[in-house]
Amino acid sequence: MRFDIPEEHKKGPTIQMAPLMDIIFITLIFFVTLSIFYQMESEINISVPKAKEAKESARSPGEIVINITKEGSVTVNKKSLSYQMLEDMLKQISSMYPNQPIIIRADRDTKHEYVIRVLDACSAANIWNVAFATEKIKKTDAAG
Repeated sequence: MRFDIPEEHKKGPTIQMAPLMDIIFITLIFFVTLSIFYQMESEINISVPKAKEAKESARSPGEIVINITKEGSVTVNKKSLSYQMLEDMLKQISSMYPNQPIIIRADRDTKHEYVIRVLDACSAANIWNVAFATEKIKKTDAAG
């Protein structure tokens, strides 16, 4: 009996570069797209209130950020909406995605009236997964 090792097994393991490059390219596209959506929401000039217990959380995909300026205008994905248009949009989204997360990003000088209108729109659309955006108080802010 001959127990010769075939020539292709003598070389050792190899790494296929084409699939590796595909994975790297797809990952790059994913992070570029994610950063664009994150940047779109943070470009709106809103100063959110500060809180001691604010926790930084990773944004989940599909999360909707509703921006409310101090004048009461509502913006979603850089698109200005009336409160009725917001409610209609939330109803559509809620019918497709029942556990849709919403983040309300209101300016610290926004009247409660405007925030309550957005909460009413969420309630009318049967959306219960609502969070408020805040900034964590820095040690320099707490001292001064």
